[in-house]
Amino acid sequence: MLFWILVAVLTAVVAAVLLYPLLRGAKAVEDIRAGEAAVYRDQLLELDRDLNGGLITSEEADYARAEIGRRLIAVSAGEPEEAPKPARHHRFTEAFVLLVLPLLGLCLYLTTGRPDLPSQPLEARLENPGNDVAVLIAKAERHLAQSPDDGKGWDVLAPIYLRTMRVNDAQLAYRNAIRLLGPSPARLDGLAETLMAISDGIVTEEARQVLEQSLTLEPDNPRGRFYVALSMEQAGRPDEARRAFEALANQSPSDAPWLPLVNQHIAMNGGAPAGADAGPTQANPSNPSAPGNPSVPGNPTQQDVAAAENMSTGDRQQMIRGMVESLDAKLSQDPNNFEGWLRLVRSYAVLNDKDRATGALKRGLAAFPPAGEQGRQLLALARELGIATEGQTE
Repeated sequence: MLFWILVAVLTAVVAAVLLYPLLRGAKAVEDIRAGEAAVYRDQLLELDRDLNGGLITSEEADYARAEIGRRLIAVSAGEPEEAPKPARHHRFTEAFVLLVLPLLGLCLYLTTGRPDLPSQPLEARLENPGNDVAVLIAKAERHLAQSPDDGKGWDVLAPIYLRTMRVNDAQLAYRNAIRLLGPSPARLDGLAETLMAISDGIVTEEARQVLEQSLTLEPDNPRGRFYVALSMEQAGRPDEARRAFEALANQSPSDAPWLPLVNQHIAMNGGAPAGADAGPTQANPSNPSAPGNPSVPGNPTQQDVAAAENMSTGDRQQMIRGMVESLDAKLSQDPNNFEGWLRLVRSYAVLNDKDRATGALKRGLAAFPPAGEQGRQLLALARELGIATEGQTE
């Protein structure tokens, strides 16, 4: 009942606000007439002062008095009469505001709203959050505000913050979890990924130190080893990066889900793919851009891989650049290949050709706009590689 009373009061207030300019129209006209009459009376008094002061003659005063009197009579003639009736369109407007708008709002609420739904305050929603992630986060935050030394709470909340891209909150949560529960590979890797997200995909010096601490606890941690190798690649040390990626590939299981990406970085740094993904005839449906997948133009063939093994570093780099330029040309003819654009942007970035990487990003976003999922993946890759994304909208 209280709800409907509030609705009625709000409706009345809104109607009054809308009707006020229409109802005060006649009053405004009366005020204007009264003001004009007062001005003419003042002019008559001033005329007498000018006559007494000898500024005008009697004939001039009589003429001016007659003209001012005529105007005063014309204005004053409307004062005792009834106020002018409101215009016809104003009546329709008033009826629309008073009747149609409230009825229309009521019908819309009854058809699309839930008047039978009981109210559920924040306290009740926090007690039974269900699958509402926002409420779950709010509940955890409320608990941690009361118990800030609960390391397990920070440990649970940190990856949720990272998945929802609240990277600054994620960094604080990871640091608190490490401080209270001690370092672990999962916590240190999560903190490193958070630091990279804050720096738009760049493995900063602090992130590298965190990753190396993680590797001291778990030397075979593939995620930490991958990001350490990526830091070498981003620092412009392709030989060291290639060796690090090759060591990771050689020690990874043949069906490791990260192996296609590792092989891609090996190829980009002048090496030949290793492991089960090296064979070009083995397509990888989960990662079409992996080396050897024939669905992506520009991937190395079996002959390319064999030839690369016997080349010098300079010749291998020249061969890779030729394949990248071939991929670029094929994408210009057929731009509807999303995985090809991912590969091209990454290839130019690894070759330290930032201008062409930026150009490839723009062309890829023209084919796959930033508003779509594929466009967002292109932008995320660009941030990871340190490519400027200014002027592009997500």
